[in-house]
Amino acid sequence: MSPVISLPGPLPASPADDEPALVRRIVAGDVAAFELLMRRHNRRLYRLARATLRDAAEAEDALQEAYLAAYRHLGAFRWDCSLSTWLMRLLLNACHDRQRRQARRDNVVPMLNGLDGAEAQAVPSDRRDEPEDAAARGEMRALLERHLDALPEAFRTVFMLRCVEELSVEETAQCLDIPEATVRTRQFRARSLLREALAREIDLAERDLFGFAGARCDRIVAGVLARLETGAGRPD
Repeated sequence: MSPVISLPGPLPASPADDEPALVRRIVAGDVAAFELLMRRHNRRLYRLARATLRDAAEAEDALQEAYLAAYRHLGAFRWDCSLSTWLMRLLLNACHDRQRRQARRDNVVPMLNGLDGAEAQAVPSDRRDEPEDAAARGEMRALLERHLDALPEAFRTVFMLRCVEELSVEETAQCLDIPEATVRTRQFRARSLLREALAREIDLAERDLFGFAGARCDRIVAGVLARLETGAGRPD
């Protein structure tokens, strides 16, 4: 009778997994372990790439390039920083490589070699199931993303890491290889620029509050005319 071979079960999906052990499994050729690593870091890394490149398709391509680089070089990772920080550095390198290639194609100088940041968190609501609320949150998110994309790359990256991903100042500085004081300055400047941009949007929107033209106007007029045809509202 053949001996029973005990195969390792599926890796748990908890972020509390021992990452050194996970890395050892990847280095040994365990593709399932690498899939777990990618799923664990996908959201944060994609957001960073999207904020840096300002294009969803480009961000996906850069993230794939970064993962391939990680897979090739994981065996040389020495744990002098967190695995997350190392992956973000690889991703930023991939993003900046794409920017430089694009700049050469366009024969223009790339944007300042900085770091990027990004997406807005929706305000909590007790009426999440209302279609109007979902649409309003989508419009606000799109507005913030548009103004965030307009910021210099150096500010966008810091904003993303500090305000969206909630990395500490120290972690952000390590990831971007800049002084902590620079992180604080860029975060403050990014917030200030976003506030100014949103304030201008509010000033413009104030003029159109409770707009009456268009469909609403047509609907009210049609309703009144319909009631008049039935005899309602005739003078006594």
